[in-house]
Amino acid sequence: MATMADVARSAGVSVATVSHVLNDTRPVLPHTRQAVLDAIDELGYTPNTLARSLVTSRTRSIGLAVSAISNPYFTEILQGVEAEALRHGYSLLIADPHDDPAHERKVVQLLHERRVEGMIIAPSAEPGELLAYLGRHRVPAVFLDRLVDLPPDGDAPRFDQICAESTEPTARLVTHLAGLGHRRIALVAGRPGLSTTAERITGYRHGLAASGLPYDERLLVHGHSESAGAERATTELLSLGSRPTALVTANNAMTIGALRALRAHGLSVPADIALCCFDDFAWADLFTPRLTAIAQPSRDIGARAVRVLLDRLAAPDRPARTERLPCAFVHRTSCGCPDTPRRPDGPAQPEKSEKARKGTPS
Repeated sequence: MATMADVARSAGVSVATVSHVLNDTRPVLPHTRQAVLDAIDELGYTPNTLARSLVTSRTRSIGLAVSAISNPYFTEILQGVEAEALRHGYSLLIADPHDDPAHERKVVQLLHERRVEGMIIAPSAEPGELLAYLGRHRVPAVFLDRLVDLPPDGDAPRFDQICAESTEPTARLVTHLAGLGHRRIALVAGRPGLSTTAERITGYRHGLAASGLPYDERLLVHGHSESAGAERATTELLSLGSRPTALVTANNAMTIGALRALRAHGLSVPADIALCCFDDFAWADLFTPRLTAIAQPSRDIGARAVRVLLDRLAAPDRPARTERLPCAFVHRTSCGCPDTPRRPDGPAQPEKSEKARKGTPS
């Protein structure tokens, strides 16, 4: 196995120079750096990352704590985080908090004990213990997808937040259905306590108001962000004396649950009930009918979270910021609209639902 000394001899430089190239601890002339990199490639040298971390006090690793990793939305976020972390020379340690506050606190502590340099976290609905731990240990962290209420910077730890827009895109689904003539539009909302749930409920109510429709609390049910919960919630809606003629589901897992409930009741989409969903996913275009959806920029959210975390590591005292990325309205047929012919080279491009609003101080 090649050593750092072997690399230094092959490149005609000192061991210290090889170390500076590997650890970015001192500027090295471009041609010297390239000679070292060529020698590393030729000899198949693999740096000892454990030894390097002991010397530099840096592990070049990031902790990612995200629940429901099996959810396609979070899977794509993970892919965005991993690709961007790797591009910057960081490895990734992943944990699933299971949306449980106590378990969330435990896995974050375990990641911290592994000496990750910072964390990217999708917080639970009750993040009090999480915030206390991160604040007490001054752990650099970025929250993604779900926002938390944070105190003004002052002397408090500074946490950045990255998410997609939720309110306006949900309102757009409602106004689209209302424009098709629906007057009883229901929402299957997510887990209470999550910012995404609150914002999508707000968007639902804004959409009703903009369409001149009254808010009926019986048409708002919680699927708790899960397929089984959404199946139960949709069944509850279908048991109403005057059931809805259109349905909005607030994430992709709940879309599956709602479709199961509709099938169990022998209802056809969109002939018997129209359906629009928040979250697009790979097979949404393969359903019959094809699902009209709001597509979140999930990979971009993951990649942006990494860049913001690295900014925080480089400048720990800079002001905290919250960034919202725009979503896209993907118009298909589950809403009851006629099918739109596809281009020969693929599906039509989604329509942007709003402009990005980035860099907003939290």
